[in-house]
Amino acid sequence: MKKSIALLSLLLLSANTFAQTEVTKYGGKDQEYGVTYTLPKSVIEIEVETVKSTYIPGEFCKYADRYLRLSNISDTKEEHWEITDVKAKSIGIPDAEKTYFIKLKDKTLAPLMELTENGIIKTINLPLSPKVAPVKEVPVEKKVKPNARDFMTEEILMAGSSAKVAELVAKEIYKVRDSKSSLLRGEVESMPKDGASLKLVLEKLDEQEKALTELFSGTVEKETKSYKFTIAPTQDVNKAIAFRFSKKLGVLGVNDLAGSPVYYTLTNLKTVPEKTPETGKPKKIEGVVYNVPGKAHFSVFTSQTNLFDSDFMITQFGSTDTLMKELFEKKSVVKVTFDPSTGGLIKIDRETLSK
Repeated sequence: MKKSIALLSLLLLSANTFAQTEVTKYGGKDQEYGVTYTLPKSVIEIEVETVKSTYIPGEFCKYADRYLRLSNISDTKEEHWEITDVKAKSIGIPDAEKTYFIKLKDKTLAPLMELTENGIIKTINLPLSPKVAPVKEVPVEKKVKPNARDFMTEEILMAGSSAKVAELVAKEIYKVRDSKSSLLRGEVESMPKDGASLKLVLEKLDEQEKALTELFSGTVEKETKSYKFTIAPTQDVNKAIAFRFSKKLGVLGVNDLAGSPVYYTLTNLKTVPEKTPETGKPKKIEGVVYNVPGKAHFSVFTSQTNLFDSDFMITQFGSTDTLMKELFEKKSVVKVTFDPSTGGLIKIDRETLSK
C-alpha cells in the first residue's frame, strides 16, 4: 500500500448483524476487498557524534615565549578527532515475512485501521493521528571572527620586520590588559555610567586581547560530524566490531585497520518463551496478528571505555500472538493501539455501541 493511512469501513449495512473479518497471510497477488498490513522487525541504529579539532599556528608563534611567556606553542598545523557522544535506539522496519491481509465480508463490523507510511499496523478503531508538521531548522548565524589587524595601530602596521611587529603587538596586548585592570579597579577618568556599559567595554577589550594573542598562540577550529550505523539483530552477539576510530582520521569502516575497533555486544534476555515450531499444515489465522517483542541488552565500548549501555525491545527475540476475531464480532467497538516500532500491543479498550 502506497498511502500512509488505510481506512476500512467502520459500520457496513447493519450494526445488529455481524460476520467474520478474515485474516490471512498475504499472498502477494490481487485479493478481495480488504487491507494489507505489515509487522515490523527491529534494527538497532547507532549514532556517533564526533568533533574534529584543527590547530592553526599563529603568525608569530615562534615569538610566543619571548614576548608573552607562552611555552610549548607548536608551529605545525595539527588535526585530531574525538568521540563526544554515542547513542543507540531500536527502530522498526517492515518485515516482508510478516505481511497479512484482512479480508472484509458483507455485513461486517469492520475495523478502522491506521498504518504508518511503511504499512506497519498502528491502531484499530481510533481517530487518525494528526499530521505533525516537520520542524524547520533555523540556521544558526555564524559569528564573524574579528580580524586581528583591525586592532593594530599605525606603528605596528608600519614596522619593517615580523620580529618588530610581534614585539609591538605584544606591547599592545599588555596595554589592553592594563586598561581592563584599571576599569575593574575604577581607576579611569571616564568610567562607564552603569554596569551594562562597563560589561560592554570589557567584552570589547576581551575580544581585542583574544584576537591579538591568537597571533602568537594560534587558533583551534572545531567541526562536528555525526555517523550512523545499523545492526539487524538475529542472535546474540559478543564483542563484534561496529566501526573503527582513529584520533587522526576519525570514524572509519570495520575493515579499515588504520583505526582501533569499537565493539558492540547484544544479549537476548529471553523474556519471551520460545514457541515450539509448528509442524504439518499451517494453522488458519483466527484474528489480527501482532508481535510480542523480547528484551535484549545492548552496549557499545572500546578496550578502555564503555560508550553506551541500555536495554531494547527486539521483535526477533520474541514471538507473535493474535487478537482473536471474536473481539471484533460483538456489539461493541474494540480500540487497539500498537507500538509501530515493535508491532507490540500497547492498549485495548472497548466501547459499547448504542442501540
